[in-house]
Amino acid sequence: MKKVALIIAILVSFSVASCGIYSFTGANTEGLNTFQVNYFPNNADLIEPGIERQFRLDLQDLIQNQTNLTLTDNNADLIFEGEITDFYFAPMTATSNNTAAQTRLTITVQVQFYNTKEPEKNFDRRFSFYYDYGALEQLTGSDLDAAVAEIYERITQDIFNASLNDW
Repeated sequence: MKKVALIIAILVSFSVASCGIYSFTGANTEGLNTFQVNYFPNNADLIEPGIERQFRLDLQDLIQNQTNLTLTDNNADLIFEGEITDFYFAPMTATSNNTAAQTRLTITVQVQFYNTKEPEKNFDRRFSFYYDYGALEQLTGSDLDAAVAEIYERITQDIFNASLNDW
């Protein structure tokens, strides 16, 4: 009976000890407390007002929701900065009449990431994603907002994975 209790105690202690290291998002934030997301200016050739603000808020929200890091304005452990470099529409597939059947909206963001605790994890990378829609549709108003939100969801997750998951 003592052996069974000892085995159970050992198993419980291992499972409790391992919970402190594991994160459900896979984010490695050990030894980190704060992060900051600096302004990402929109330097694309085609300017869509407000997308730079939305990108910054989406990245901040993702990091806050998936880690225990605190958002700060300066002297953070992790720093994200960069610019929106591309925002463009391009025809994608053609019909038999040589007209576009689909159009693609593509957004590209150049990100500089700084980890002040582990500088070897710093990077300067481009992240890009797209949204396809029918060529006869107009991507304006709430439809454009939904497309940008879908693109940003993917880009911010890719940035999160590259910076905190070592992907």
